[in-house]
Amino acid sequence: MVCKVQVYEKPILNDPVLIEGLPGIGFVANIAALHLIKELNATLFAEIKSSAFQDLAMTTGNGQTYFPTNQFYYYKGKEGERDLIILYGNTQALTTIGQYELCGKILDISEELGCKYILTIGGLKKEEKIEKPDLYCTASDKETLQDALDFGAKIMKGHIFGVAGLLVGLCKLRGIKGLCLLAETCGFYPDAVATREIMNVLNPMLHLNVNLDRINEAAKERGEVLKSFGVGSLVEKKDRKEDFRWFI
Repeated sequence: MVCKVQVYEKPILNDPVLIEGLPGIGFVANIAALHLIKELNATLFAEIKSSAFQDLAMTTGNGQTYFPTNQFYYYKGKEGERDLIILYGNTQALTTIGQYELCGKILDISEELGCKYILTIGGLKKEEKIEKPDLYCTASDKETLQDALDFGAKIMKGHIFGVAGLLVGLCKLRGIKGLCLLAETCGFYPDAVATREIMNVLNPMLHLNVNLDRINEAAKERGEVLKSFGVGSLVEKKDRKEDFRWFI
């Protein structure tokens, strides 16, 4: 097995946007995806498991186990809102081949549902103290890039590792528009402040009206997931690289 897809339901969506929300720097994308799923009451419809995910199982208090996974949720927009496909999970792939296989499956599932726009989000690590995070962007084409620039984002220069960068590069090969939106973060903890800056753009960009009052709760829940993986404070353990193989 490289990537195994399990489909529970095939929703009928109208020109949906895929929002990528896998773990990364500051867990910005992860928090945003979890917040969207909860606030919009999004529905789980598919799941990906991969042999390139972490080689472990997490235990629960009642003796059950759960495994590294990526999940797909859908939301049918109301009153002018965009239909959404939300990608949420507790890991990325640990190998280069695994990342390409994973991104291929993500794009396959999205294309089958009529998706023509991929939006990846994440954190941009900064060493200095950040009072108000700036947003940075890159895109598959000038028109899509301008969408983010119009909301005050700056052009990103450098490398974007992991699914957030790879999806935008690969979607262009399939004729799908792609945008990567990053918020500055120190990256040592689930960053609700950086996530809020991203959501302040996603709401008007996608004609959503998602309440942001409970973003801190989503960030706290991400912290609990970290503990289940055996990872405590990122500040305390920042030199122990083996603990963070899955942080892309």
